[in-house]
Amino acid sequence: MQAMPKADPRPFISRLAQTLFACALAMLVSTMAQAQAAQTVLSQFLPEIDPATLVEGADAFGPIRDDMPVAPVLSGGEEIGHVFITSDFVGTTGYSGKPIHTMVAVDDDAVILGVDLVKHSEPIVLIGIPDSKIKALVADYRGLSLVDEAAAGGSGHDLEIISGATVTIMVIDDSIVRSGLKVARQLGLGGLSPEVDTGPKYTINEDAEAPESWMTMEGNGTVRRLSLDVGQINAAFAAMDDPRTEKYALTEPSDATFIDMQMALVSVPPIGRAVLGEADYGNLQEWLEPGEHAIAVVGRGIYSFKGSGYVRGGIFDRIVLIQDDVSVRFRDRGHRRMGVIPLDDVPEFTERDLFKIPADSGFDPTKPFRLQLLVQREVAAIEKVFTTFDLGYQLPDAFLKPAATPAQPVAATGASESAAQSALWKKIWEDKTLEISVLAAMLAVLTLAFFFQMQLTRSERAVKIFRYSFLTITLVFLGWYANAQLSVVNLMALFGALTSDFSWQAFLLDPLTFILWFAVAAAILFWGRGAYCGWLCPFGALQELTNHIARALKVPQFTLPWGLHERLWPIKYMIFLGLFGVSLASIEQAEHLAEVEPFKTAIILNFVRAWPFVAYAAALLVAGLFVERFYCRYLCPLGAALAIPARLRMFDWLKRYKECGSPCQTCANECMVQAIHPTGEINPNECLNCMHCQVLYQSKTKCPVVIKKLKRKGSTSDPTAFLNKRDGLENHPNLQTK
Repeated sequence: MQAMPKADPRPFISRLAQTLFACALAMLVSTMAQAQAAQTVLSQFLPEIDPATLVEGADAFGPIRDDMPVAPVLSGGEEIGHVFITSDFVGTTGYSGKPIHTMVAVDDDAVILGVDLVKHSEPIVLIGIPDSKIKALVADYRGLSLVDEAAAGGSGHDLEIISGATVTIMVIDDSIVRSGLKVARQLGLGGLSPEVDTGPKYTINEDAEAPESWMTMEGNGTVRRLSLDVGQINAAFAAMDDPRTEKYALTEPSDATFIDMQMALVSVPPIGRAVLGEADYGNLQEWLEPGEHAIAVVGRGIYSFKGSGYVRGGIFDRIVLIQDDVSVRFRDRGHRRMGVIPLDDVPEFTERDLFKIPADSGFDPTKPFRLQLLVQREVAAIEKVFTTFDLGYQLPDAFLKPAATPAQPVAATGASESAAQSALWKKIWEDKTLEISVLAAMLAVLTLAFFFQMQLTRSERAVKIFRYSFLTITLVFLGWYANAQLSVVNLMALFGALTSDFSWQAFLLDPLTFILWFAVAAAILFWGRGAYCGWLCPFGALQELTNHIARALKVPQFTLPWGLHERLWPIKYMIFLGLFGVSLASIEQAEHLAEVEPFKTAIILNFVRAWPFVAYAAALLVAGLFVERFYCRYLCPLGAALAIPARLRMFDWLKRYKECGSPCQTCANECMVQAIHPTGEINPNECLNCMHCQVLYQSKTKCPVVIKKLKRKGSTSDPTAFLNKRDGLENHPNLQTK
């Protein structure tokens, strides 16, 4: 019989392998999807939260959705809202460099039902401000309409700031509003549409014909107008049901012009040339950076759209530009006055101004927008009520043309999140313009003082006046007013950021601290740690100023024996290394232990705190009345942390004589922190750069070397006088033999 041919097993094996691979791939995808769901912040905290504490009447949470980290809020089995964690949707981090996890519940009308702060790592809240105070603040978001927030560009509510926690509160507010809008848009709550970027449908037609008259521009919408008379304003305030507004109603005739305000988008070339003229339009182009736009606002009447607030704070608080979720407030540096409008039929306006719209604001000139006017009325000595009116604007079709290549719908990506985070820290920097300017001036003055210290230290009186004046500004302005007190917690947060996902955004949220750390880094290379510890530390300034007062009141001063003093130095280094070691295991625990620093109690919270913290800070200050800068010398972990890299300083600015320490002990005896060894060397780890040793270096009454030089000069013209004074020099109290 003929043998049957053997079947080739390879096709079967190949098909089996393909089937197994497909099954494995499907299982892998499923596992990855489950892992991704498990990684959401909501899944971590949802089991730990009592629904009734978040939303009144709720008794359970439903399962987390597959498409987004949102879960239903249930009451009796019926869905009454949706719950999410802000950090699942926005990446804004707090001052600690970590997200602030806030749980938010919203209903189908996009109204917030409840808010709970579930986890954070903010140092000032962990150990400075009671957690109950922050929870009470976030609870006030209940009832906030996200639809109104979308219409107002995210600024439709008043933000309550807690002293000492400005950055933290702004981050919480930004996270709640932006994440809430994202969830509401994706779920279609309150009629909000999904947030997608479909790209520009139109672009600016730069070749459009320029209007020939003001009347033409008013007629075709190139210039839009808001005109209000006194009667309309009185009626608007009367409708607010506040009886005080009637008492302070305007007394002018009802038909008198309250404000006649008009606006045009002058960054559009044809409009800009018509409204500004060729020369001024050219100047506008030089003023605007790529991507920036500008509006011209003109007005007349008894009410000013500019007001006078920008003179004090640099911000125009009566107008805000709003486009969808974008809101732009104008500052003095983005403002210019307009010249005369070169058209024959232009009305007489008392105010003519240009306002710049930043490129990173998200403004689209092809879409409708509005300028919101805030009108205020005083109803008491320091109390006002407000109402708003909108001036809508849409570029006429003549200045638009279809986009060359219509963009495909693209969902919002991480770029928009990065832009939002950037907008937050930029807003904080803009709000801190005054503080930043004062700090920059302080740093400039201190730098000049260090560079020209020999000229400054010729007069002991001048140095004292300069030093105590500067320390007073440091304490009052940097410390109690601006809360710009550096801390070892900052260094631990920096190290934590460097070992994880580093982001500048967390550090840019506090501009004064950011600038101070850069200044400290530069100063360490030039002068060591003394530039900060001796001049820019608010708590250090508080210690020195209180000790100065104590000396004036004849409080006895104690100088520790050199041997004991030298052995107490290492304590602050051991404290710092201990905190650093703990931070490697738990940054939160290290932040708690960093309470060894009294800075939050004495500077940030102004002693308004639980009595143990106040007692501890007060005890350190009392010790400093008898031993000058007691805390700085022996306990400060921040000073220890700065002293370690200060060994890298490149220059030695403090001048010394070969006689210093052998035999002269003047500087060593008078150094306020005993940073000078008996042998004459200055310990850069302990020196606070107070300049007193440089005053003594040039003193004609205290420094034996200077006195000797002066007597030698005098001996050339009067030998008898030199001989008569020689014995006095030899017996000078500051000269000691070995």
